[in-house]
Amino acid sequence: MLTSVVENIPTTPALQVAVLGDAAQRAVDDLLREGESFNTMTSYRSALRYWAAWHLMRYGGPIQLPMPVPCLLQFIVDHAERMTDKGLLSELPAAIDLALVDAGYKGKPGPLAHSTLIHRIAVLSKAHQLRELANPCHDPKVRELLSRTRKAYARRGVLPNKKDALTKDPLQAILASCDDTLRGRRDRALLLFAWSSGGRRRSEVANADMKFLKRVADGFTYTLVHSKTNQAGLQRPENDKPLLGAAATALTAWLSASGIVEGPIFRQVRKGGQLGAALAAAAVRDIVKYRCALVGIEGDFSAHSLRSGFVTEAGRQNMSLAETMAMTGHHSVATVMGYSRAGASLSSKVARLFDAPA
Repeated sequence: MLTSVVENIPTTPALQVAVLGDAAQRAVDDLLREGESFNTMTSYRSALRYWAAWHLMRYGGPIQLPMPVPCLLQFIVDHAERMTDKGLLSELPAAIDLALVDAGYKGKPGPLAHSTLIHRIAVLSKAHQLRELANPCHDPKVRELLSRTRKAYARRGVLPNKKDALTKDPLQAILASCDDTLRGRRDRALLLFAWSSGGRRRSEVANADMKFLKRVADGFTYTLVHSKTNQAGLQRPENDKPLLGAAATALTAWLSASGIVEGPIFRQVRKGGQLGAALAAAAVRDIVKYRCALVGIEGDFSAHSLRSGFVTEAGRQNMSLAETMAMTGHHSVATVMGYSRAGASLSSKVARLFDAPA
């Protein structure tokens, strides 16, 4: 029966079981690109451009994969500082360092931040993995050097650069700067949407769409169909983020004033009060920074401050860790605890154990 069905299929070139055809490979590449987030793709391209530029300037020729282990070890010592009798030094020649800066591959002269160095190596590792090549990043000498480098940085007190948390009090201060103009209503709604729904990432805010917003009795629910912790778009109860109280009021005011009924929720506001296209993710960062500067709040704030601020405030108010994680979307307790800033620990009863009555 099966044979007769096969015989009736129009004749096409038979595929080879062990070889993926060119058309299929292009389809695979298209799906891989589409399934990757825009921010991740951008960071990968930036890292690979840097690798190519560094290799060309350091070795006088184009980069080739697989990369030899000595070349990777050279990259690490070129970009990681080590303590010597002359102070902290790295091996990248000053002329090459300045050339990389002048060409736009680096933001400033000097060694890379440790987190940036690790990201560069992770991207190189991914490039080898996708091409099924021997991966120098897995070499024991490379792994040991990276491990010792991380410990050396820690002993010198070099900590990851974390943005300050926008907890409830500073958030209220910047919300007070949002007037009843269209721009002011948008910024108030955006800040409360991001913070109150669990500290949404800037890409999630920029991609927020009316088709995922639902009115309920006390406000709204927003269905987060795709996020960093749910990139496969799996249906989960915690995908529905409540927007209640002040957040619901601010969002209602923005939608009413803007007349938005479909498409992106948060959009550009041009001169004269005309709506533009959807906000870019970078615009969310710019709004946070602008509002903080406007009211004179000191600190290093960015879009991520909304996320860390939500977690820190939840810790301050002794909210359930399980409920907090359901709102943020985290799956790792350790990761959530890592977001908690000193402000949360200052309200801990354990911190006053000596002063507590026996």
